[in-house]
Amino acid sequence: MAQTAPAPDELSLQDLQAEADDLRKRINRFRQSLGRFFVQKQEIIDLMVVAAIAQEPLLLVGPPGTAKSDLVLKFKDALQVREDEYFEYMLTRFTEPSEIIGAIDIKELRDGRYLRKKEGKLPTARIAFLDEIFKSNSAILNILLTIINEKKFYQEGKPEPVPLRILFAATNEIPEQGELAALKDRFVLKVESRSVQDEHFQELIDMGLQAEAYKNLNQRPWVEGHCTLDDLLKANRYMTLLFSRRQGDGRGEEQNDRAIFFPADVFREFQRLVKTLVREDRIFISDRKLVKLYKLFRVRAWLFSGGTVSRDDLRLLAYLGETLQEIAHLREKVPMLLGDA
Repeated sequence: MAQTAPAPDELSLQDLQAEADDLRKRINRFRQSLGRFFVQKQEIIDLMVVAAIAQEPLLLVGPPGTAKSDLVLKFKDALQVREDEYFEYMLTRFTEPSEIIGAIDIKELRDGRYLRKKEGKLPTARIAFLDEIFKSNSAILNILLTIINEKKFYQEGKPEPVPLRILFAATNEIPEQGELAALKDRFVLKVESRSVQDEHFQELIDMGLQAEAYKNLNQRPWVEGHCTLDDLLKANRYMTLLFSRRQGDGRGEEQNDRAIFFPADVFREFQRLVKTLVREDRIFISDRKLVKLYKLFRVRAWLFSGGTVSRDDLRLLAYLGETLQEIAHLREKVPMLLGDA
């Protein structure tokens, strides 16, 4: 009888170290290949992959018709995610909890149990896409924060773990209401999906017509089998095990991940940039966000260059904007601070 392959969260560091190089290659082929099916969206796809490996939610910001939904759908398809592992929904202020976490089970209710039919809803998804996330009402907001923060869903007051690992959300605009601050802060990275017609008019028309043909013919050529959702989960497991490891430095001292993979000069530059953005530009960066940023830097460094964080990885600071104005400002300011402009 054939043995079942272990789940990603059961693999040891030794197992994953043996596979790490091949894993990187597969994921890089995936992100580069997917970029061929869009016009000027490689930057966003790269962020989607980094966020997915780090298992940090990513917010796509932009007006309708700028490929936000299409990016997520093709990303999901290309990972060969099963339909019962995926959940998507467009939120409005009238959205009810039953639409997101399932309707009340009437049969169970007759027996005195308040349970929801969660199958096919957010509590059973491994990857999810929530469009117009900031239009959610307070009831939905509380549910989302619990699922995003704690990876839990409550049935009859008892917490149940959820399998959600990758969350993408989209919005046409970022509202400034105070009650949404907690939700906004959970999205460390926010990237703008902008119109490309001014600079890539012909390419947009050609690619758009081809996409329409694929849709009408029920073809999905972007499903090329380069990597799967499990590959991204393995990469997350690998990075998490590295973060938890402490190594000897040959002098009887132990070194953590930062000492090994984040050179002192780059770390100082990270501190300088954060202080500049907070003091000069009034960018809000919470303590929690700083820790998440470290994780994202390391994931990007591993994916793009094999491990050690470089100044180039610090460009992720350009995606910390909390408003459209901040997003546009940081897109120019961070490269300038890094000396790239």
